[in-house]
Amino acid sequence: MARGNKADGKRPIIIKKEEVTEGGHHGGAWKVAYADFVTAMMAFFLLMWLLNATTDEQRRGLADYFSPMNPLSHGASGSGQPFGGKTPFETGEMVSDRGTMSVVEGRTNEQPTPEDAITETSMDHFVREQHEGDGAKSGAAPPNSGPPNSGTASANGMANPDAGRVDPLLRSSPDARVLALVGSKTASAQAALTRASADAAAVKAEQQRREQVAFDAAAQQIREAIQGDKLLEDIASQISIDQTPEGLRIQLLDEDKRPMFALGSAEMVDRARELLVKMTPALMKLSEPISIAGHTDATPFRSGGSSNWELSAERANATRRLLVEAGLPEGRIRSVTGNADRDLLLPADPMAAANRRIAILVLRTAGAKVAAP
Repeated sequence: MARGNKADGKRPIIIKKEEVTEGGHHGGAWKVAYADFVTAMMAFFLLMWLLNATTDEQRRGLADYFSPMNPLSHGASGSGQPFGGKTPFETGEMVSDRGTMSVVEGRTNEQPTPEDAITETSMDHFVREQHEGDGAKSGAAPPNSGPPNSGTASANGMANPDAGRVDPLLRSSPDARVLALVGSKTASAQAALTRASADAAAVKAEQQRREQVAFDAAAQQIREAIQGDKLLEDIASQISIDQTPEGLRIQLLDEDKRPMFALGSAEMVDRARELLVKMTPALMKLSEPISIAGHTDATPFRSGGSSNWELSAERANATRRLLVEAGLPEGRIRSVTGNADRDLLLPADPMAAANRRIAILVLRTAGAKVAAP
């Protein structure tokens, strides 16, 4: 019975339900991080674009705009610059770029009003210091050296109209003040250069004067040496001393039947030797270099294998040797040349004896160009 009852009874039905539970809410913090990342990337690409699309001047203006530590950068973006001349330091009690110093016009028994105050920027302060430095150098008192309200009364109790007056240089714009300062410095440099040029010209003129005095003294000494020697009186007319733009020129000239050299030869006659010996002491008192040139007339040289070129050069060299033997330092000889008949003393008479000559030239070193008398 019992078995039958179990068979006839209903079996219990067991239903198992599995509930799927989702995880807890993770929040939106990741979205913020992602947004920050996207913003940073956009700012990075914007920076790359700005670096590529702007010039050096524009980038310098941007850097100065965001540089509060540089006092001169406050006015770096003025009119015509980025941001229309505005800076983040225009307002505020502690960060104003107007500066901390002000200059006001003095009034008797009155307090200065904000409209009367003339503010001073950092550039104003810089220009003021430069201007005061120039005044100190020149010995003048700097402008506005007294206190701002010193214009109320002077030491004798009378009002001082000049006290508290603002220098026009400080009233102008910063660009005008800088240009005025640069202009004054340029004018000072030009004045100094002019003074230096004038001093150099004065020194050069003094050197020329002393050289001219020395040349005149040497010429006079040579003339006196010839006049005081009875053996040389007969050839006094054969020496010519004059001043040329190049220097002091001493010429030994031939005369008819009175040559300085043997005919067609570089052998100097005794009178010419004695004349050169008398001249040497006067030349030794000078320090300028000496040039020696030989000249001939237009008569063709008859000896075979030679010409007036060789003859004039040999005579000039013979003169050099005699001067050195008489005591003239050889280092003072600048040149020895033979000019043949290319520089005639008497061009109208190429065969004249005076064309045969030796020219001793004491060269000028002071650069003077004195016209020949």
